[in-house]
Amino acid sequence: LAVYTDYVYRRGEDGIFAERAFALFLTKLAESLDGMVILGRLNPEPGQAHYRLTGNVEFVPLPHYPSLGRPLEATPSMLRSLGRFWRALDTVDGVWLLGPYLLSSIFVVLAALRRKRIFLGVRQDFPRYVASRHPNSRHLHVAARMLEGIFRALARLYPVIVVGPDLARRYRSSRSVLSISVSLVSDRDIVSLERARERSYEGAERRLLSVGRLDEEKNPVLMLDVLAALLAHDGRWRLIVCGEGPLEERLAAEVSRRGLDEHVDLRGYVPIDGGLGDLYRESHALLHVSFTEGVPQILFEAFAAGLPTVATDVGGVAEAIGDSALLVAPADPVAPAEQLGRIARDPELRERLIASGLALAAEHTTEAECRRIAHFMGVPTRSSNGRASG
Repeated sequence: LAVYTDYVYRRGEDGIFAERAFALFLTKLAESLDGMVILGRLNPEPGQAHYRLTGNVEFVPLPHYPSLGRPLEATPSMLRSLGRFWRALDTVDGVWLLGPYLLSSIFVVLAALRRKRIFLGVRQDFPRYVASRHPNSRHLHVAARMLEGIFRALARLYPVIVVGPDLARRYRSSRSVLSISVSLVSDRDIVSLERARERSYEGAERRLLSVGRLDEEKNPVLMLDVLAALLAHDGRWRLIVCGEGPLEERLAAEVSRRGLDEHVDLRGYVPIDGGLGDLYRESHALLHVSFTEGVPQILFEAFAAGLPTVATDVGGVAEAIGDSALLVAPADPVAPAEQLGRIARDPELRERLIASGLALAAEHTTEAECRRIAHFMGVPTRSSNGRASG
């Protein structure tokens, strides 16, 4: 299987590194297949990112371009990418092309000419994503809607895998649709209900955890408004932010400007196997704020740790997680603070959220989601003894 999504990769001393955690999900999927080829832009500057491609994965570098927001600069690199994709088709049986991006749509045509099996993929509401990142760029908004329209038309011809029920509904006219959750939670990561119940809310500190990239569409500064509302009634709250991105410096400056240094801990990137798992288990609540999402994987990570969660009701979140979290409208700091206060005060509410979240995490482990994708693609998966199974 060849997989393309518009991500940037780096070449380090120990191999190829991705900047987004979705690469870990792909490497897990590769374990179920005979092999996987991942195509993506290779940053010309060597260095390591956070997620190393491992196992049964081959990387095919595509020419780098800084941003699709500057199409004239990107065009030469995109044209050279066509030849590399064409050659990569020599060794694969099928392709999974995530979009909607311009290259993804062109790659569909090339794969069809080579008579390869084609699957499309959509991870989020692309027009809304572009609008949140470039609010004042009307031509980019128009381009995003056009690309979305092209991808929906292609989905009438080829099966599509989407993240969350909201996108499944948007692509309901497709040839066939599979709605998945991108989960990095393994079966062994899920704590017991008894372990989750040990978390005490009567101590000197209440830890509020946030995990995710610090981008415009994630709306990270809103977390400080939520924290301020909490501190107005309870000075024990402390916000722990795990993530990095273009708004990292702005967020740090806002923390200092508002005098919140004693109540905010900016950790930067924390790997799931290098401390983040402990933070999930040791915190008192997870706060998720965002303008746009498919279904964020951090929700399943929190559920697996038995961590009560307040999340923004955007994209497919409500349909995907049901009553496993308390949902609030985006851009509103008051409602999240009220719901977090409820979690701290109400043990019965915590019990319900924890039990529901643990059950949902068990249904959407990495292993379960990869099996569903393989079954949808009609490929035999590989069992633990290396033999193909149906």
